[in-house]
Amino acid sequence: MNQLRYVYAVTRPFDGALPEDLRGIAGEPPRLLSHGDLVAVVSSVSADDFGEIPLRARLEDLDWLTGTARAHQGVVAALTSITCPLPLRLATVCRDDSGVRRLLDTGRERFVRTLERLDGRVEWGVKVYAETPAPEADTPAESASTGRDYLRRRLSERRSREGTWELADAVSRRLHEELSRRAEAGMLHRPQQAQLSKAPGQNVLNAAYLVPREDSTAFIECVEGLRPDQPGLRVELTGPWAPYSFAGEESDR
Repeated sequence: MNQLRYVYAVTRPFDGALPEDLRGIAGEPPRLLSHGDLVAVVSSVSADDFGEIPLRARLEDLDWLTGTARAHQGVVAALTSITCPLPLRLATVCRDDSGVRRLLDTGRERFVRTLERLDGRVEWGVKVYAETPAPEADTPAESASTGRDYLRRRLSERRSREGTWELADAVSRRLHEELSRRAEAGMLHRPQQAQLSKAPGQNVLNAAYLVPREDSTAFIECVEGLRPDQPGLRVELTGPWAPYSFAGEESDR
């Protein structure tokens, strides 16, 4: 079976070793491939899954994509506890070890510059969700009521939903403004669709913040201090993660 090389991340040489029980894509243990002053974290994958043509089909399979993303994230999370990795895009694949070395050579300037910028920093994610109540079902008695009563109740429900949305928008703006001042960088992502995130409520704010690791406690306290005590609103803090959102060239600008 033809084997390719899956590349999870690039780091600088570091002391220590990967956990012995760490498993990546397809249950394969990742290994370190050193080349000059850079290290690639790789594992072997099947060309039947990660060759150019089959990979196109695989990327349309949500279950496969979810499992692959979790395995990728698991390896990067383990690295984050040891060093400061530069995560690569999901499904970054080379033909063999020589191909990985060429990848490091070709991108060396960018890799080194980005690793220097991200050194000692982690990513925190903050999401705001608006949870609006579902419209009440009509009872037989209500069905028999006047049209004016029905419209009055529906208008009240609509105003309640609009009020929740306006408050969620205001909270999101305040959070992002304040947290951006506390972080070295902030980035707004597109709100997540409920059917993909599986989280209750509608995602209003989906933001990431680059924070020095030693400042993480103060950042968490800031989020907690800004958390609204308001029914229908939920603030979710996740992390610390490897700085995925700040690993690209656009983050340099």
